[in-house]
Amino acid sequence: MSPQIAAILGLVLMFVVATALPINMGAVAFALAFLIGTVFLGMGAEQIIAGFPGDLFITLVGITYLFAIAQKNGTIDLLVHHAVRAVRGHIAAIPWVMFAMAALLTAVGAVSPAAVAILAPVALQFARQYRISPLMIGLLVIHGAQGGGFSPISIYGGITNQIVARSGLPGDETALFLASLGFNLLIAIGVFFAFGGVELLRRRPEIAPASPEAEMSTPEVARRLQIEGHGTSPAAQLASRAPRTTASEYRVTLTQMVTLCGLAALAIGALAFSLNVGLVAMVVAVLLALISPQEQKSAVDKISWSTVLLVGGVITYIAVLQRSGAIDALGQGVSGIGAPLLAALLLCYIGGVVSAFASSVAVLGATIPLAVPFLQQGQIGTAGMIAALAIASTIVDVSPFSTNGALVVANAPEEQRDSIYKRFLLYSILIVVAGPALAWLLLVVPGWL
Repeated sequence: MSPQIAAILGLVLMFVVATALPINMGAVAFALAFLIGTVFLGMGAEQIIAGFPGDLFITLVGITYLFAIAQKNGTIDLLVHHAVRAVRGHIAAIPWVMFAMAALLTAVGAVSPAAVAILAPVALQFARQYRISPLMIGLLVIHGAQGGGFSPISIYGGITNQIVARSGLPGDETALFLASLGFNLLIAIGVFFAFGGVELLRRRPEIAPASPEAEMSTPEVARRLQIEGHGTSPAAQLASRAPRTTASEYRVTLTQMVTLCGLAALAIGALAFSLNVGLVAMVVAVLLALISPQEQKSAVDKISWSTVLLVGGVITYIAVLQRSGAIDALGQGVSGIGAPLLAALLLCYIGGVVSAFASSVAVLGATIPLAVPFLQQGQIGTAGMIAALAIASTIVDVSPFSTNGALVVANAPEEQRDSIYKRFLLYSILIVVAGPALAWLLLVVPGWL
């Protein structure tokens, strides 16, 4: 059996075993990476372990550790409270605020995982507190980050435009950016209405009252209390039943102030100075732990270790799959197809499938050069094809095996994490199946016709 076939069969076996049995897919992936890498590829242990995503490990651990501390000391609740007041209680606006913030961060230069790492924990806290689908708000954060990710000054946009220029192809930076933003916005609208958006739009504003007296002043509450009161005044009833901490609950403590400064430092360090978001998060988390050691005592237990194992194992196996040459062989075979339109579709699918498990930047760097031969023939529009490849290679970053998807799953409430992982997996399969074809249909086919 050739190494390429063995590696592909191992990938299939990994999914079958982890789906049929309650075994962490990452553990299966580590085992198969060692067996196939050693037996069929002659790889040593050091070569196999070299495929482990150390940077992603630090990001997942650092971010979930930091936000576990922020959750325990009340900082996340504080942010949620004030954000809801800022949108005047219109809960349906919250997912779109998250989408817009993620798009803005990546458009001005943040890497997509950094934007998702900053926003996902807060977005999921919104979901928990205001009964928003965690799947929906998590997906809008990711699609927002991907939508802004191809601006001319962004990381993805800069890399893609450089690859196009080095390949001697004409590029259109603005068209690439608008295509990515529009495509992700279209997907986000569908996600919003598919996962509870209609119900959110029907809700009445939910502004948290500034005090029990303010809550008592609403006509509906006063009327209800009069009916239920048994002769007691509405004010007295409310005083006995309303949380007395409402007015002081969101008063900023010293620990929360330090935490807010730490979160600001995380954002500034990642966005303005391109520091590793995981390492910065770890530094901030340790400083907070030193300030309030008792409050963070159980925070380490909140780190999503199962997600770390899952993502680390799968990505390590994908490195073995790439080492086998299966992906390169497939790409070269596609580029030799005589039908340019079909070749374009297949390249979009290669970019999408591989990027669901591997680095989107690496996939872009591999698939765009493969498209050069038939793009030079002039039968396929260059701008549309480049945009389709870029979108197909990044739209699938909702996968729980990619950095963005893994960050959302890792920050989900522990009791919901397994359910959200499965739903993210199903959604990512749908996106891998439909996303590249839709990008090809909207951006490549019109230029060919």
